[in-house]
Amino acid sequence: MAWLPKSRTARRRLTVVAAVAPVLVLAVGLALFGLRSSISYFYTPAQARAAGVAAGQSIQLGGLVAKGSVVKASDGAIRFVVADRTAAAPVVYRGDLPDLFREGQGVVATGAFDGNGVFIATTILAKHDERYTPRELTRALKAQGEWHGNGAAPSYGAGGPT
Repeated sequence: MAWLPKSRTARRRLTVVAAVAPVLVLAVGLALFGLRSSISYFYTPAQARAAGVAAGQSIQLGGLVAKGSVVKASDGAIRFVVADRTAAAPVVYRGDLPDLFREGQGVVATGAFDGNGVFIATTILAKHDERYTPRELTRALKAQGEWHGNGAAPSYGAGGPT
């Protein structure tokens, strides 16, 4: 066998690699197969439209709740529109909405599109804006003299941040 190394140590290493590699590939393949149903991709409405997300595929849909779109039906369903800059998607949700949910705010909905292109949400997460600071942190920063206003960037002296 001319293709095998002449060194006994090299042949042993090659044998170990040849035995371990298929086991490792099988383990990774089984892990990915097992996780395929729990993977949830995040899309904006425009990305979901461009990707052609299949009906029934579980995803996360994120964007802003369009102003004037929230409608609470008598059957307990809440209908609203999630929009980004270029597209919008109608959403139906049954359940209690988060306290921060309101028109014009960011939202992430987990669920799937139905055959008619309506997103049936199972979970709604409302997002606050990036300038949000908890009240306790605001008080602590004011007490330390480090408060720089509502989301304003701190102005450091010539020495930079300390």
